[in-house]
Amino acid sequence: MVGPTRYARAGSDDIAWAESGTGSPLILGGWWMSHLERDLEYAPIRSFLAALSARRRVIRTDPIGSGLSRSRRATPATLTPHIDALTAVLDDAGVERTTALAGSSGCPVAVAFAARHPDRVERLVLCGAYLDGSAIASAADREALTDVVRRSWGVSARVMSEIFFPDATPEEQRAYLRHQRTVGSPESAAAALAAVYAFDARAEAAAVRAPTLVLHRRGDRAIPLALGVETANAVPPARLAIVDGTAHHPWHGDSTEIVRQILTFDGVDPRLLTEPAAATTATDAPGTSPAGPLSEREREVLLLVAQGRTDAEIAAELFLSPHTVHRHVANVRSKLGVPTRSAAAAWAAVNLT
Repeated sequence: MVGPTRYARAGSDDIAWAESGTGSPLILGGWWMSHLERDLEYAPIRSFLAALSARRRVIRTDPIGSGLSRSRRATPATLTPHIDALTAVLDDAGVERTTALAGSSGCPVAVAFAARHPDRVERLVLCGAYLDGSAIASAADREALTDVVRRSWGVSARVMSEIFFPDATPEEQRAYLRHQRTVGSPESAAAALAAVYAFDARAEAAAVRAPTLVLHRRGDRAIPLALGVETANAVPPARLAIVDGTAHHPWHGDSTEIVRQILTFDGVDPRLLTEPAAATTATDAPGTSPAGPLSEREREVLLLVAQGRTDAEIAAELFLSPHTVHRHVANVRSKLGVPTRSAAAAWAAVNLT
C-alpha cells in the first residue's frame, strides 16, 4: 500500500514525502514538477513505482516549491536547500543509509547529496543525468522556453511532451499532457525550469564515493547522451549504461529494462527479474497466445484493465488493496512480456474476449 503523505521540516519548508513497498530503502527525489498524489494517477509513473516497490521500500519526495511540499518560496536554483530537504526526509523516515535514485534535474541534487553525505548513500542511480544545467541548451533557448512556460502552460506542456516523450502514440501524448497540466501552475513550473538550468554539481562529482550507475537513453532529446557520458566520466565510481530509446523519463518507453537495471544494480538477484523467454505480445494473432501463464486472479484483473478501469476502481470491485492490484498488473506485464499497461490491455482484447 502507498503510505499517507507526510511532512519533514527543512528550515522554513515542509517537504512532502510518502513511501510504498518493503525492503531496503530507496529514495526517489522529485523531478521537475512532481506531485506525490497526482503522479499516482498517471499510469506510467504508477507502474514504474509499483515495479520498484515490489522489491524495495521506495521513499518519494516533492521538491521545495513543487507538488505537495509547503513553502513560501519558489523552487530554489541552488543545490543546498534541496540537499537539506533530502536529509530531512531521510531523518523523518528513520533511514540512516539508502540507495538514491534520481532522474533529470534530480541528478545534480543527488550527486551533490552523495558527495556531501557519503555516510547516507549506499548506491547512486542516475537516469537521464546532467551535472551543469547551462549545458542543456543555449542561453537564448533556455530563456525562451522558460518564458513560454510562464506565459502559456498549455502550449509549453505540448512542447515539453514532444521533447520528453517524442515517440508517444497520440493516446499516450494526450495522457501525458493531461498529467503535466495538473501538477502545478505556470508560475511554479517556470521557477522549477529555471532551477533545472541553474543547477551545477560539477564541483561535487569527484567527491562521490558510492557505487554509481548512470542510465541514459541513446536518443534522449531533453538531456543529450553527451551530458550523461560527461556525468559518468566525472563521478569516479560510475558505470555508464546506454539504453535504446528516445524517452527522457524512466517510466516512459521500455521502463521494464530501466527497472531491471536499477534493481539489479541495487543488489536484487537478476533471476528474479527475468521475463519468460516465451512471453507473448499484444500483436499476436487470436488463439496463438493462451493465457495459461496467468493466474485466475491475474486474468480477472487484466479484463478490468482492458475495460479502462483504474487500479482504485479494480481494487474496489475485487475487494483488494490498490497495492495488490498494482502487483497483479506488474506480474501480468512481466508474464506477457509487454512494456506498458495499454499493451497488456490490447493483448487481453485479442486473447481474453
